[in-house]
Amino acid sequence: MSTILHITPLASWEQAVEAGELRPESLESEGFIHTSTFDQVVRVANAFYAGQTGLVLLCIDTNRVHSPIQWERAVDVDDTFPHIYGPLNTDAVTEVLAFEPDSEGRFTLPVV
Repeated sequence: MSTILHITPLASWEQAVEAGELRPESLESEGFIHTSTFDQVVRVANAFYAGQTGLVLLCIDTNRVHSPIQWERAVDVDDTFPHIYGPLNTDAVTEVLAFEPDSEGRFTLPVV
């Protein structure tokens, strides 16, 4: 099993569970769902979600994702990220972790 991660508000995840799939705004605006590896997710969180609360970290089993996954280079950060090209079926999520920033608004990887 290969695991990738997606950061999302808890409320969005709860709606996805009811619908059976997650369709974040990026799917409509960019055509894919942003995900990260364990090595990338803290850097991504601190760059794009600093100080935001009410977030969860979805642990996704890539073998269970119905939509295509492509690894693509993000030129602005010179790294390659997994992108899901379609909705994320909720049964591909193996674990949902609370993902809250510390008192200074910075994220660290949750202990599992």
